[in-house]
Amino acid sequence: MSAAYYKYQAYDAEGKVQTGQVNAESEREALKILQGKKLIPVKITRATQEDARGKGRKKVKGADLLDFTTGLCTLVEARVPLDKALRLLEGITESPTMRQLVITMRRDVKEGKSLAEAMESRPDVFSKMYINIVRAGEEGGILHQLLPDLADFLETSAKNRQAIVAAMIYPIVLLITGVISVFLLLVYVVPQFAVMFEDAGTEIPASAAFLLAMSEGIQSYGYLFFVLVAAIVFWWKWLDKDPQRKLQRDRGLLALPLLGALLLYKDCAVFARTLGALLEAGIPLIRALRVAREVVANTELTRHLQQVEDDVRGGAGLGISLEKTNRFPTLLHQLITVGEESGRTGSILLKTAQTFDTYVKNQMSSLVSALQPALILFLGIAVGGITITMLSAVFSMNTVDF
Repeated sequence: MSAAYYKYQAYDAEGKVQTGQVNAESEREALKILQGKKLIPVKITRATQEDARGKGRKKVKGADLLDFTTGLCTLVEARVPLDKALRLLEGITESPTMRQLVITMRRDVKEGKSLAEAMESRPDVFSKMYINIVRAGEEGGILHQLLPDLADFLETSAKNRQAIVAAMIYPIVLLITGVISVFLLLVYVVPQFAVMFEDAGTEIPASAAFLLAMSEGIQSYGYLFFVLVAAIVFWWKWLDKDPQRKLQRDRGLLALPLLGALLLYKDCAVFARTLGALLEAGIPLIRALRVAREVVANTELTRHLQQVEDDVRGGAGLGISLEKTNRFPTLLHQLITVGEESGRTGSILLKTAQTFDTYVKNQMSSLVSALQPALILFLGIAVGGITITMLSAVFSMNTVDF
């Protein structure tokens, strides 16, 4: 059973009503968690996806979260008390949304909650991995040791996302430019030639007639393109609503040539980095696997990781369990097996994540390097082909007149 968020209303030891969310696998487990916090629950309901993501709240940017984590890391390393550290961060945080979040967390901490418990109320900002590392640091009194690794984790993840986005900007601009150029030629330029052919009364060459028909079709039914785009977006979201349909879609994505390998290695990098960071923080393997499984985007991989978690809970090794699925890269389970034998699974997982990140970056660079000239060639052929076709028709018309 996967973990979920449960909203609650409960009385504390002073008789005050407390509200919030807890992450648990069942309502009974949520009840035990609240009782462990010395709260008397009066209402527990499973949170919807919108509630868990903080519907109606302003989104906190990844850069603001990284700045907060870095600042908190610096202050905690300097042995500044948590309440004072949050107060200082409240004063130096530039983002109004993040500042309000820090104020809320500081209030919760002053009321007796741990920092991890304060973060649990905003699952849309703090991931389960983030909360689990903070909780492990607080429980073990080593928060100052774990926060630097958490900040490095966030920074590495942000750099990887930025690298992928930066690599795709130029091809996307080229593609948009090409499509707009061809659209403008067919809608505004090509129809001018139709008038010219009608005035001349000559037979239109087949190639020019095809372009004229395409131009007329776009002018009459061009809106269907936007309808098609909207339909594709709706269909994609429709697939997300049903677990079985989503599983089939994700399985199909992994089977795609080149793109499938990129998606696989990208998710494996996220899984390895998350699991490695949790293990390095001293979090038990089963609990770490559960959290790492939930950060993987592809449901086909998540399904296999659920089986891996069950096998590990039954006493099998992590490397052997991953190999058994026959779904993950050989390098992943081989290195994990080496890590289990040497007692360095966490550090090896983090290095494996770096290897997978490098693979994704190199493949993306190769793909973009091949895509750029292909798009330029497409743009040249499309625009040049339209221009040459229409001019050739005009020249042939003038030859006939002559």
